[in-house]
Amino acid sequence: MPNILETDVLIAGGGPFGLMLANELGRRQIKCLLVDPKPNTAFNPQANATQARTMEHFRRLGFAQEIRAQGLPPHHPTDITYLTRFSGIELARLRLPTAAAAPQAIKAMTGSWSAAELPHRVSQKFVEVTLRQHAEKWPSNDIRYGWKLESFSDERQSSSHFGSNQSEYPIQASIHQVNSTQPVSLEVRAQYLIGADGARSLIRHELGIAWGGATGFKRNFMGGKMLAVYLKAPHFYERNPNDRAWMYVVVNPELRAFIMSVDGVSEFAFHVQMADDAATEALTEEDAKRLFALAYGQAIDIEILSMATWLAGHALVADSFQKGRVFLGGDAVHLFTPTGGLGYNTAVEDAVNLGWKLSAVLKGQAQAALLESYEIERKPLAIRNTGYARQFADSIGLFDADKDLEAISPEGDQARGIASEYLNGHVRREFNIPGVTFGGRYVHSPLIIEDGTQAPADAANTYSPSACPGGRPPHAWMPDGSSLFDHFNFEWTLLVLGQDKGQLATDVLKFTEAASQHQLDLKVVSFDSQELLDLYEANLVLIRPDQIVAWRGTHAKHAMQILKQASGA
Repeated sequence: MPNILETDVLIAGGGPFGLMLANELGRRQIKCLLVDPKPNTAFNPQANATQARTMEHFRRLGFAQEIRAQGLPPHHPTDITYLTRFSGIELARLRLPTAAAAPQAIKAMTGSWSAAELPHRVSQKFVEVTLRQHAEKWPSNDIRYGWKLESFSDERQSSSHFGSNQSEYPIQASIHQVNSTQPVSLEVRAQYLIGADGARSLIRHELGIAWGGATGFKRNFMGGKMLAVYLKAPHFYERNPNDRAWMYVVVNPELRAFIMSVDGVSEFAFHVQMADDAATEALTEEDAKRLFALAYGQAIDIEILSMATWLAGHALVADSFQKGRVFLGGDAVHLFTPTGGLGYNTAVEDAVNLGWKLSAVLKGQAQAALLESYEIERKPLAIRNTGYARQFADSIGLFDADKDLEAISPEGDQARGIASEYLNGHVRREFNIPGVTFGGRYVHSPLIIEDGTQAPADAANTYSPSACPGGRPPHAWMPDGSSLFDHFNFEWTLLVLGQDKGQLATDVLKFTEAASQHQLDLKVVSFDSQELLDLYEANLVLIRPDQIVAWRGTHAKHAMQILKQASGA
């Protein structure tokens, strides 16, 4: 029929969640249409910190190095520093490896930072370009910016299996091309609709899904209305007597603000705390320049590229992540105050989780009930992560800047000493967060086969590697310099550890036969390594496509049942 498109998955929204999901589905040859009303990927910097777990997922997809090459120049410092003004007196600093140093630095790290990748300081505007380029490489993907979802309906309003008749398309939607001289409208028929349409999600609103959690937190900083300015400041570094950093935070009784380098040369993202009144909405570019000069400590020439207000003080999670054949992810289901940089990274993991499950159901490898585990697994993590972000916001936002902080006097020295001690503690609480990054677990998931062991306690600033089912597999570097994760399959992996070759061969056979029966792509990865055996505490470890430990044990007697439960078959 003319003007009708048929697809397996319709994604409304081309931000990190939508684009990451398109990559997950495209890699699996699932037919996918992504629409976004913007003419292109994000112009503004938006999120600015890619956490280490997100980098590990980019590595799994094959483009972590491309992402690490984006943003700051390779040798630009990635430090976070707190000062009385951007060019004022430094109060605290966390020194971190540069992009050039990170790949080698991580190989020497152990304990909490035993990982395949370190975090990367890069603006979302660059990440989205790379995600889009890779999403567009897959023949099954149709990526359309400049197209908007107008309306949709779900004929089934249930999560029941669509059966063997794969010509049925219960999602009926209308999309149209925006800003076109001759607007084009198309009808879309899809198996599933994904709401990747952000904080003001049309899809969530139409489904009647409310927010849970809390909002409206008032703080001296990171609570209430903020002004965001994307600007060029060519003289920022040469006029600044302090060591270079990636992020500068102003702690001052006159104003509270922060700025992040976008390109390491002249582009910056500047944010300043404002009053919640009409005057804030009426701010002009001249007002923004005045506020920037106050934060910098002197007047320097800047060019404003864009400016807008936004609200800090959210810790919101949607009541539901799914209704019938419609799923939500990213900002459509969780809103963060951006302390800790957790919003975009949580969105990426939403996509990784949902991607393999949608593919399995669409390929007939799993029952549609598998998709119910998306909310079961991801909603508690969203609540956890918004809670951590709120803690970080309280830590910095409720700190009072002493009136003598800039005074050249004994009172000023004392005020700066107190601030320095507190802020050096805070910067590590907010930015050295391996526990948040690696420690998320899918507790009580129907897909996880528990083994009776207790996982390490969840803590923001420490992470204890553990193969207890439901969490990220412990990482190790191999003798050839590769990451253990590099040896995992894109789909399912059976990690085999130990020296009893005869028994292990029998166990492997049982798993491979079970995988064949369930139509699962299972790769067997074997290492005769006592170190890995000690790390995983089991001879056999089943690892999911999203690199989560589904099961571990010492024999394969129940291989068929294990694979059935873990895969939702």
